[in-house]
Amino acid sequence: MRPGVRIGVDVGTVRVGVARCDPSGLLATPVETVRRDSGRCSDLARIATLVGEFDAVEVVVGLPRGLSGTLGAAAEAAHKYAVDIARRVRPVPVRTVDERLSTVTAERSLREAGVRSRRHRPVVDQAAAVVILQSALDAERASGRAPGSLVEPGEASESPSPRSDDPEARPR
Repeated sequence: MRPGVRIGVDVGTVRVGVARCDPSGLLATPVETVRRDSGRCSDLARIATLVGEFDAVEVVVGLPRGLSGTLGAAAEAAHKYAVDIARRVRPVPVRTVDERLSTVTAERSLREAGVRSRRHRPVVDQAAAVVILQSALDAERASGRAPGSLVEPGEASESPSPRSDDPEARPR
């Protein structure tokens, strides 16, 4: 397991959930929910600030694949956001990881904890970011390899293409 704090990001159209892990990479915890601001990009600036504050060694962005593994409009938007983050936090690497059902898992956990649906909206994005980051940490621990796909800051903000280090992109 590579040492260092990682930042997890759950990209939504209205809000972005942010989580972090401890320096040993064992446990992901919620940080905050950032309101999307496509006009001024203050959301991207806030994430870059958090990367610096926590001295993060990597950012992990959830890529919402369909249940069949396909990449739709939401995945394209998340990938574009990951590229935008990568440009801001360079040279800190940014990776995209499969996040199927992370929001569903987060909502179920909050409901089981007794958090009412009206009150959990502000934290569900953080909880989803925790699920994304914890899954990435667990995958790395199990495989010994960095999870997901590396995002290049110079990539065009288009549809994500599978990289050779993306286990989800390998033929089955």
